[in-house]
This record gives sequence, structure tokens and C-alpha cells, in this order.
Amino acid sequence: MKKKDLRIVFMGTPKFAVATLKLLVENDYQIVGVITAPDRPAGRGQKLHQSDVKKYALSQNLKLLQPTNLKDDTFLAELKSLDANVQIVVAFRMLPEVVWKMPEYGTFNLHASLLPDYRGAAPIHWAVINGEKKTGVTTFFIDDKIDTGAIILQKEVEVKDDETVGTLHDTLQEIGSELVIDTLKLIETGDVKTTIQPKVEQPKTAYKLNKENCQIDWTQDLDAIYNKIRGLNPFPGAWSYLNTKDGNLTVKLFDVSKEHLSHSELAGTIISSKNELKVAVQGGYLFINEMQLPGKRKMDIKSLLNGFNFSEDDKML
Repeated sequence: MKKKDLRIVFMGTPKFAVATLKLLVENDYQIVGVITAPDRPAGRGQKLHQSDVKKYALSQNLKLLQPTNLKDDTFLAELKSLDANVQIVVAFRMLPEVVWKMPEYGTFNLHASLLPDYRGAAPIHWAVINGEKKTGVTTFFIDDKIDTGAIILQKEVEVKDDETVGTLHDTLQEIGSELVIDTLKLIETGDVKTTIQPKVEQPKTAYKLNKENCQIDWTQDLDAIYNKIRGLNPFPGAWSYLNTKDGNLTVKLFDVSKEHLSHSELAGTIISSKNELKVAVQGGYLFINEMQLPGKRKMDIKSLLNGFNFSEDDKML
């Protein structure tokens, strides 16, 4: 069957999206435009920061648009002038109907979960936080709601017991980019068959992360705390109050391990030695292997213990 001549507009912003854009370029697809977020001030100096997608697009001399308003008439006219017949969205933002309905062959999205589970902003984080044993990637045609459109393809992956959001992110971005190519091949040959997403009474959700839901609750059991920390490692990082004689310090926790063991210590009790730091919780001990003190860099626990002494009364709150 004769392949369609695809003219692609790609929409995305973070590193996760770059893998797909890169694979499109490497497979010689015709990319007539790239749409990404406007430059934003970041860091202590509040210098303007370019998105990862913008940096890659510029390196490949791709046409770039950075609209602040996706309904702006000037932007819509420029988008229409690109004459794309398919649009690909990877980690961008909700599109108005006038945008996603524009191309002849539709607009499809790559989402980092097995839809309908984990619709929303942080699907990779919440899959790890919730202790999932499997997750995956989905391509689907965009409709008027968030992550609800008809499914084109899915690919499942195992979530390892020691997986972090960082390692799972890297796995899913590679598998996801390949799934986008497979989806384009179906569009090229006219062989796309879609499946309506099943209605689920209580679908697992992927709420946006904020300071409040990244705090550790030390009254939870060992597995829940362990999963939450690895689901936020390395970004944005789980945090806790460390209660000391000098007051509460806000610390970030990264690499951790666990030991299931009965004990009688209060949750949050810290046990430290020259080379080791562990916290008593319901069901065992959480070993902290990497931590960040206020105003300091992230450190392995042995290095941190060389310069920071925990007292018997210190505890995690």
C-alpha cells in the first residue's frame, strides 16, 4: 500500500520528549515545525532557560514556535501555514480543539503509562510511588479531555523493585520514542485501528507533584515510604523535617534501601553509626544512603556522616 507523505508538527518541552524528536530526525521524517514552551527564568540568577526540546530543535535547524497562548490568532495562522497533516505531542500541555483538529491525519499523544491508569502530569512518578510492578507507554488520538482519547498502541514494561523515577523515565522515553515510530508507520499505511479507553470506576491518577505531596509521612509502613522516596529520586526529591536540638532542618532523601524487621522503636527514630544511617518505621528500618542537608549538595551517607553528627534525640518528623 502506498505510504502517505507525512508532514509532522512536533510538540513537547522536557527531556522525555527529546528522545522521540531525535528518533524522528534519525528516521528522516519531515518535521515542518516544533512547538515548545517559552523560555522561562530559572535558577538563582533567574536567567532565561530554554527547554530541552528547544535546544535539540535548534541544533537540528528545525523551525521553532514558542507560543504563550495556543488560541492566539497569529500563532494559529503560523501553525496552519506549516501545512502539517499529523501532529505529535509528547509531554506538552492541553491543546485547544482548534489546534488538535487541524491536521488531516489527527494529533496523537505519547503518554508514559498504560492508559486509562495514571492520566495526568506525573505518571512515571506515581507508578513507582504506588509500588506498581508494571507500567508502560501509550499512543492515543487527542480529544477534548486530558488523556482520554482512543488508544492506538501500548507497550508494557516491568517496574523493578529498586527502580527509581530516574531509571524508569529513561526506559520509558526510549520505548516511547519507538512506539511513536510504530504509530507513524500505521498512519503512513492507513492501518491505524484504535481502541476506546475502558471506563474505570476509580482509575489510578497521576496528580501534579507539589511540596506537600513530596513530604515523607513517617507513620506509613516501610514499603510505602521506600516506594515514595524512590518514586521521587532523583527529581524532585522526597523531603522530611529532621528534628534536632537546634530546631527542624528540611532535608531531601534520595537513594534508600530497606530491611523488614520487628522492633519496638518509635517511627522516625534515627539510628546512626560511623558509616550508616537508618530510620525506624512501621515494619522495619529504612536505610538512607544519600541525603541533602539545607544549603548543601547531595551526599552519600558516609561522606555526610563525616561532617554531621546525629544525636540520640534527633528524629525524622
